[in-house]
Amino acid sequence: MTLTTARLTLRLLNADDWPLFYTLHNDAQVIEKCFDKPSEAQLRAKFNERLKPWQPNSNSPLCLVIVETSTGKEVGVTGFTSSTVPDSQEVGYLLLPNFHGRGYATESLQAVLDYAKSEHAVREFKAVVTEGNIGSEKVLEKCGFQLVDKQLDAYAIGGVLYTDHHFHLSCTDHRA
Repeated sequence: MTLTTARLTLRLLNADDWPLFYTLHNDAQVIEKCFDKPSEAQLRAKFNERLKPWQPNSNSPLCLVIVETSTGKEVGVTGFTSSTVPDSQEVGYLLLPNFHGRGYATESLQAVLDYAKSEHAVREFKAVVTEGNIGSEKVLEKCGFQLVDKQLDAYAIGGVLYTDHHFHLSCTDHRA
């Protein structure tokens, strides 16, 4: 499976992508508003879970590597996983810092949303962003998500409690 946009190619994660996955989950700039640095065992388990073949309505996440088409450079990862609501997916993305600010997160997320809607009739999407992660919030808003809830002191990063911002996108709300 491959998705393409004007500037990006999105392909399934494979075993050779461990260095990228490791870097994304250990770079302080990437994870500072997302999560604490995982142990290598936790990260290996997460990586192996994302290597499993994805099927619609499965509990396995769809994880795609974002590649800059013109250079072949790996940018980050994006994808989704089943949420607790039927026909709903929770989206996520992590990009290497040297690719921040280029619109790649928005471009790749929109491609994933379009794919999920057109090929798998996904009706709604969710995302959770830690308060202060303004870049991720802007990406979601550009893709049509709306902030629907704030949960105070919901998530700890580095021993500090943060408010979680919950975003929602219904296919009837946005380019269905």
